[in-house]
Amino acid sequence: MTDWSTPRVSPVRLRPREVTVRERMLDRASPLRQLDWLLLFAVAALVSVGGLLIWSATRQRELALGGDPHAFLKKHILNATIGLILGTAAALIDYRALRAYAPVVYIASCLGLIAVLSPLGSTINGAHSWIVLPAGFQIQPSEFAKLAIVVGMAMLLGEKRDGESRPRDSDVLAVLGLCLVPMALVMLQPDLGTTMVFIFVILGVLSVAGAPARWVVGLLVAGVIAGAFVAPHILKSYQLDRFRVVANPAAQLGGAGYNVHQALIANGSGGLFGKGLFHGTQTQGRFIPEQQTDFIFTVAGEELGLIGASLIIVLLGIVLWRGLRIASQATDTFGQLVAAGVVSWFAFQSFVNIGMTLGIMPVTGLPLPFLSYGGSSMFANLIAIGLLQNVHLRSREI
Repeated sequence: MTDWSTPRVSPVRLRPREVTVRERMLDRASPLRQLDWLLLFAVAALVSVGGLLIWSATRQRELALGGDPHAFLKKHILNATIGLILGTAAALIDYRALRAYAPVVYIASCLGLIAVLSPLGSTINGAHSWIVLPAGFQIQPSEFAKLAIVVGMAMLLGEKRDGESRPRDSDVLAVLGLCLVPMALVMLQPDLGTTMVFIFVILGVLSVAGAPARWVVGLLVAGVIAGAFVAPHILKSYQLDRFRVVANPAAQLGGAGYNVHQALIANGSGGLFGKGLFHGTQTQGRFIPEQQTDFIFTVAGEELGLIGASLIIVLLGIVLWRGLRIASQATDTFGQLVAAGVVSWFAFQSFVNIGMTLGIMPVTGLPLPFLSYGGSSMFANLIAIGLLQNVHLRSREI
């Protein structure tokens, strides 16, 4: 008999609630939560400050030429945007898979350096380092060669043999052979500054990889000997003059010492708080050549003062600190060496650039990372930051 007293209740099927975009972003496992945000903040601040300094350094010149006073600022923003896209791609592709493509990256960089020495290359400011493209774009392959050196060295030294904790002598020789080709091509341009970056990156990566101390010490001694006895026969006269200016800043004020002398005046006249953005007499008077690139730090020294210039150094220090932290927390040797190579690159280049505006380092044409105007430099710098984020993200995987 059917019981009609109790009504039948059909089971209710609950539809799963859709997860919103905001909840995905707040999820602890979200890549956005796992990013090193302090590193990103420091880089974003440096790029933003760099835009203001470039704007101040170029607006008067563009007005005098009847051009757009915001032209360099717009190009800087465009370069940063393209660099952000490239850096994002570098962060998303698992860096462990990049190891297989390291030879391709290395060969492509060498081909780019060879192309510079061909009729495709152009000479700008005494260095045959550029390839001029349509629509006013310029590519400097030596900037991307820095990335190739870092990734190539990490690939060779990251393959540890069973029972071994440090590279063999044969591994060190392989690394030196790998770096010799791009270094020779860069010296033919000639680009002494980039060659010095290569040398410092080699020393930094070998040290972190645990190479025998005799190699590091031997390379340092060889560098000193080469600088004292070989360099005078290889470098051009204007490059040698730049070294002489460091020893005697008052010499050649009408020649090689002019830029350094004007840079010292700009930095020294800024005082504690600076003259204010767009109000620096040295900057607005266009006394310092190439101020938007090699001498961008002088704009900060004059218009933002000691406080503003020190803030830039602090931000660069944060980038280096976070890079070292990422290297120390990497889960494999390859990632550790990639991070160490990037930190060595940024540390040396920042020191040399700021040092040459203070008269303690020779003028070498090295841009200040993230601040100096230049597309190739910005692209390479932000790709390197993407690699640091890549290593950081993979080290936090469970």
